[in-house]
Parts: sequence; C-alpha cells; structure tokens
Amino acid sequence: MLTERKSAHIALCRFFEKGILLQEAELSPFALELAMGVCRRHLFLEYVLKKQVKKMPALKVSLLLEMGVYQLFFMDSVPEHAALHTTVELAKEIKCPENQVRFVNGVLRNVLRQGLPELPSKRIKKISIKNSVPEWLVKHWVEHLGINATEKYAEKHLKRPVFWLRCDTRKIDPKSLAKNFGFSAEIYKERYLKVPDSQSLKTLLESKEFLEGLFSVQNPAAVDVISLLKLKPSLKVWDACAAPGGKTAFMAELEPTLEILATDISEKRLLSMQDLFSRLCLKNVKTACLDASEKVPSEKFQRILLDVPCSNLGVLPARPEAVYRVTQNSLKELAGLQSKILENASQALAPRGILVYATCSPEFEETENVIQQFLQKHSDFEPASEPLYSGKLHPDIDSFFAQALRRKE
Repeated sequence: MLTERKSAHIALCRFFEKGILLQEAELSPFALELAMGVCRRHLFLEYVLKKQVKKMPALKVSLLLEMGVYQLFFMDSVPEHAALHTTVELAKEIKCPENQVRFVNGVLRNVLRQGLPELPSKRIKKISIKNSVPEWLVKHWVEHLGINATEKYAEKHLKRPVFWLRCDTRKIDPKSLAKNFGFSAEIYKERYLKVPDSQSLKTLLESKEFLEGLFSVQNPAAVDVISLLKLKPSLKVWDACAAPGGKTAFMAELEPTLEILATDISEKRLLSMQDLFSRLCLKNVKTACLDASEKVPSEKFQRILLDVPCSNLGVLPARPEAVYRVTQNSLKELAGLQSKILENASQALAPRGILVYATCSPEFEETENVIQQFLQKHSDFEPASEPLYSGKLHPDIDSFFAQALRRKE
C-alpha cells in the first residue's frame, strides 16, 4: 500500500506545482480516492495543520501531512495506526531528512490526540475552510447567489462524483442492464442508470456489455442540454467543441439519420472520440480537427452544439481541482474565449436553425452574460429557450448551463 500512497503523493505534487490534473495520473482506486479526497479538502487540511505549526513546511511535506490527516479522519477503511505508520514510512521513502520524518510523526500524533479544530466563526471564512473553496470565490458566489445558496453550492466540492450509465436504448433498456450486472438502481428519463456506490465502475468498463457498446458513462445533464436542440431526422449537425464525444454519440444514438460533424481543437482527443464512435458502431459521425474560435466549416448546419471550454465549476464532484485553478482573471479570459467561439460558430448556422450554447459551469460571466452580449450585437438571432440550469433538476446531476438561440429568417 506504500506504493499506492506514493503515487497519490506524486499526483498531488504534480497538480499543485504544475496544474496536471489528478485524473491524468492513472492511479489505482485507493490512490485516486486518497488523492481526490485530499484535493477536495485541501484548504481544510491546511487549516488543521496551521493550528499545529508556526510555519508551514515545503509543499511535498505539507501534502504528505494532509494525506496523513485525511486518512486519520476521513478514510474509515484505514486504521489509525496504519495512517500514522504509512505516512511516516512514506516520508522516509521520498527521502525526507530525519528531522522532517520526526516532524511528520509528531504533527500527526498531535492532531490525532487533539482532534480537528473548530471552524472560524465568520460565515464566509467558515464556508471557505469547511468546503475548501478559496475565500475570493465564496465572496464572488455570495454576490451572485446570496449567502444561503452559496453555502449549499460550496458543499458540492466535498461530494464524491456519482456515475451514471447512458444506455443505448436501441440495444438495451436500463432495467435489463441493471439486471445483467446484478444490481437495482435509479433510472433517469428512461435512459440513464445510476451506478450504486458499492459497484466498481472499473468492473463495468471491463464488461462485455460495455465492449459491445450497450452503454456509455455520462452524466444525465447531457439529455437536458441535447433536448434544447430539438433534433429531427436527417438534419445536419455541427458539434463544434465535441471532445470527449459523449454528447456527439448521444445525438447519433438518438437519431441515426443525422449528419453529424464533430470537431475539436485537439488531434489527440479526436482519436479518442473515434475509438468511442467505433465501440458504439456509430456510422453517422464525421470528425475534423478545427479551432471553433478561428474557423468554421464551409457548409451550413441546421443545428449547432457549442459545449464551450469553461471553468468546470459546475462539475466539482468530478473535478475538485477546479476551485484552485480558477481565478478572477481566468474567468474573464474564459468568457472572452467563449464569446469568440459563439461569435465565430454562429456564422455556420442556417436560417431558422438552432444553436445551443452550453457550459459545465453556472458562473454568470460564462453563461447568461455571454448570451446577452451576443444577442445585443446580433439582431438576426433570438432566444429559442429559457436558460437551463441542469443542477436544479436533480441533486446528482452536473450543474450545466445551456440556452438555445435561433437564427431568424
């Protein structure tokens, strides 16, 4: 188990030093649970340690201590003695000097003896520390949501992700798929099957049902976003920022007569998408490498989906790193890029066609503000739907924003 803890420590160091996402580290289930758990509670764990030391140690040692505290108080599967022993042994393994090894041992034993400290009394500070959301971001949310809604929203950062299986209902229905796997679970909109906490996702992804293309892993927010497109047989559709390809595949499954062009700026991600379409035996999707902020295809489309790059603040259970990556400046930069993509891609929409602008973030700067600015400049477009906030529809659905726009005659 020391090897797994070491890989979790390396992944955490790479993220906090270089911004490399934890999911890219190919960690074992235990190591991923440990690394993601520390990431979700980073500011709280740091708060605990600052109550114990006069000066925080170097990053690799402070993250080691955070891993120890997390195992002591938040991983029921790890006995206290194992959490202490393995953290000290890991300090030796990563070549910490002897005085730092003793320091790690002493701090963790003090925390275990004294217990976790009380949270700050001031409400904004308390929300920040309790949920490990930077204080500036809490204040930002309070401005737009109010204090009570902010407190509720910040709690999402501590949630583990809930996984859902999207069934290709041409091949199998959710009840039959659940029966195949030997579990019963919630079904959403006759297509999505909620994976029980006790079920290993890895096992499902190694099953013959997955390999035969009977299902894909996808959050049900997609169905609400796609519904705004009002798809009909034989339409030409452009999914302009398509990777990783889940929504493209969903559209192709829903209506096999669609002519879909799926583009993305990344060649590597396009290759992964092509593997996905091949596994699902989808014949009505073409792919191309294209930067939607700079270029558009030469043809016109009756439907366009813009699932634009965003801050990921609407998918915190799956992307807890997002709260540490985003800044006030980066929100402005993202909004600029999103506006540029919308401005550019809209040129490819046919008259009376529908374009759906979507983000996996509910932030005003990335959502309604982008739409409002676009409509002010383009009198030939009009809203074709009310703004959609999918996170309000179900507690285990990602907080996507989406709105449909229509080009007038």
